[in-house]
Amino acid sequence: MFLTGFDEHRHTVRTQAGEVSYVEIGTGPAALFVHGVATSAYLWHNLIPLLADTRRCVAIDLPLHGQSPAASGHRLTVGAFADTLAEVCESLHLDQVDLVAHDTGGAIAQVFAARHPELLRTLTLTNCETRDNIPPAAMAATVEAARTGQLAPAAPAVLSDPAAARAIFATGYQDPQFLSAELVDAFLQPVMGTPAAATRFQQLIAGLGPDDLLAAEPALRALLVPTLIAWATDDDFFDLKWAHWLHDTIPGAGDPVEIAGGKLFFPHERAADLAPHILRHWATTDQG
Repeated sequence: MFLTGFDEHRHTVRTQAGEVSYVEIGTGPAALFVHGVATSAYLWHNLIPLLADTRRCVAIDLPLHGQSPAASGHRLTVGAFADTLAEVCESLHLDQVDLVAHDTGGAIAQVFAARHPELLRTLTLTNCETRDNIPPAAMAATVEAARTGQLAPAAPAVLSDPAAARAIFATGYQDPQFLSAELVDAFLQPVMGTPAAATRFQQLIAGLGPDDLLAAEPALRALLVPTLIAWATDDDFFDLKWAHWLHDTIPGAGDPVEIAGGKLFFPHERAADLAPHILRHWATTDQG
């Protein structure tokens, strides 16, 4: 299994959300990677090896995702996940990080940056929820199913149908064949594999909303942290206009980098195209 080598670098750290699993590869200043809803640290398994010569790369599984179970009373919100990031940094003695985030992880990263700018050396945002675009319109059917209590009961049928499971992610790839059945299973089993997990996942999706991001906006408008915005141009979930909104909002942001033809999951599918931009971003800060 191609993920086995990635898992050889797994560790856990305790937070109020419970045990958080993370993969750590490389040496140097710390870089913290945050995935989005229904994926996990595995999203970064193609990218991190391209960066690990220059950074201590730490990729977490958010609570409920990957190998991080969620404590029964822990809130599954963007703001609560941002608090978990802060706890991870404290527990691992990460005084400053290069934060790299994707999808809902990008929303979490924005809230984290607004609350803890002193913990950031740099920020990298890829296609993600921004301002009031949470949840995005392309998720409307899934959100409606969650809010009417139909998402969790459908989980067993989805998991038993490989085509249906694959379809959840396939629209986020330029070449859907790039997405393996192994990765689909690794993404979905933690959030849908048991009735309890499916119920918590349903709560997470039903509760997605803009409050935490909107509250973070004034602090983002004062954020001087060097920020890379790398955006896939053909994403059905997060239009390119949001990359420009982030650029216009965050004073530390450079001009957006466009990944032409890329889809939502380009950090996995086109890691070799993303890595040079991140390395240049980090190098500029290192030299400064």
